[in-house]
Amino acid sequence: MSLPEKELSTAEAASEEAKPVSSDDASSLSDGDDALKLVGTTRKFVFDEAYNRRLTRKLDWVIPPICAAVYFTQFLDKTTLNYASIMGLPITGQDYNTVSMAFYIGFLVWEFPTQYIAQRLPIAKYLGCNVVVWGAIVMLHAAAPEFGPFYALRFILGMLESCVAPILILIVSMFYRKNEQASRIACFYLMNGLTSIFGGFVAYGISFYPGPYAPWKIIYLLLGALAIIVGFVVLLFLPDSPVTARFLTEEERIAALERVRDDQGGTHNKTFKPYQILEAARDPRTWCIVLVTMLTSIPNGALSNFSNIIIKNFGYTGQQALILSTPGGLVGAVTTVLCGYFSDVRGDRMLPIVGAVIPTIVGAAILVGASNSGNKGLLLFAIYLVNTFGSALSVIYAWNASNTSGHTKKVSLNAVTLVSFAIGNIIGTEIFQPSDAPQYIPGKTAIIVLLCVTIAVCIVLRLLNIHLNRLKRAEVQRLIAEKGWTEEDVMKEKERNAFADLTDRENPYFVYTT
Repeated sequence: MSLPEKELSTAEAASEEAKPVSSDDASSLSDGDDALKLVGTTRKFVFDEAYNRRLTRKLDWVIPPICAAVYFTQFLDKTTLNYASIMGLPITGQDYNTVSMAFYIGFLVWEFPTQYIAQRLPIAKYLGCNVVVWGAIVMLHAAAPEFGPFYALRFILGMLESCVAPILILIVSMFYRKNEQASRIACFYLMNGLTSIFGGFVAYGISFYPGPYAPWKIIYLLLGALAIIVGFVVLLFLPDSPVTARFLTEEERIAALERVRDDQGGTHNKTFKPYQILEAARDPRTWCIVLVTMLTSIPNGALSNFSNIIIKNFGYTGQQALILSTPGGLVGAVTTVLCGYFSDVRGDRMLPIVGAVIPTIVGAAILVGASNSGNKGLLLFAIYLVNTFGSALSVIYAWNASNTSGHTKKVSLNAVTLVSFAIGNIIGTEIFQPSDAPQYIPGKTAIIVLLCVTIAVCIVLRLLNIHLNRLKRAEVQRLIAEKGWTEEDVMKEKERNAFADLTDRENPYFVYTT
């Protein structure tokens, strides 16, 4: 049993005591987060760190594993085309580039609508329905070997998968403190690397199938069925918010909300607020995030669809390329975990991104410089080294989660971030042109330039966050002097603002993570 500052004898008593009682509280309920209905505008219970650690462990057994399963399935289904490309898929040449692009066009078209639909609905249930449907779409790829139907299915798949990252980021930001978010986001983002290992081995095994059914069709059927199973797990077990989490007791729901109150990031709010969209559009930090996301997504669009082809062009067979691609996934997964852990421990978002892209720049430079060397070992080392850049995007997601407040603004920023992700990937599918095969020197050179610019933009974003934090400290000091507040008064104001659905710019107590 926990030992909060006020005794919680039963969950019912806790709920009764936590009801707002002041007129200020009552008026804020209509405009603030759903969390206010359970904990009110002022802190009524204080849970000790031992209790919070136990609660965090309980959360960790449910939320990161399910988020990881969703992301694993998403990335696997999206990159099945990469495996199919060397398993007899009849779509080749420029048609292959075009169907690669179709996924990201669907993603781009549906990103904004899906985020605003998700804001109005229970977000985990909406996510689960999308996963189940896209699993069926993946299976239908096996029945569509012609360009037209295949393009249409890839387009629809992109639409359905466009909701994933923003919803997972929102769920993590609801349940975890700022200094816990990067490592939890890394828990699901590392699936990008693990899928490369899993998918490579599965595709390698299927490639030996001697029967009449094409191996590329089998992999679509198997991975689509896996997605449907994961979708039902999401529907049954992933919570929509701390307020409605069925796997927590009512006391634990209160504690989960109080854990994140001091971060001033808020939880869930179904009220659409257009002014928050305008604020996001006017915030220069938004466009830095957009630019960084796009710059890192162009290499992603290229390598997620062409890495096996590149390895095959080193002088290996298709089967050898499938198995030789798996260590790159391990490199990506390890880098993601390390970057997420460092980011939370240091409270730093910029340095992990820079640390993730520098090895990729080195690896791409080796691929360019040694392209005609015939040194397979060096070229494989370079292609594995290139895989470190993927972890940068997980830290960018964490930068969004910890540096944005106001639910409509969060949804808007997540949507525009994923739109830039889609645009970057669309561009990426075209930087490895068939005319540049087998070395693809222009595409590899482009990756070097793009990631060098990424480092510069990250430095600018860090300086902006430092400047805004300085302004916020000055504003708080002005309010204290003007109103004659004590330290206790300041704490009460912070508590009042925490779940009021204020944006990070509106809330003077919000602190940006640099």
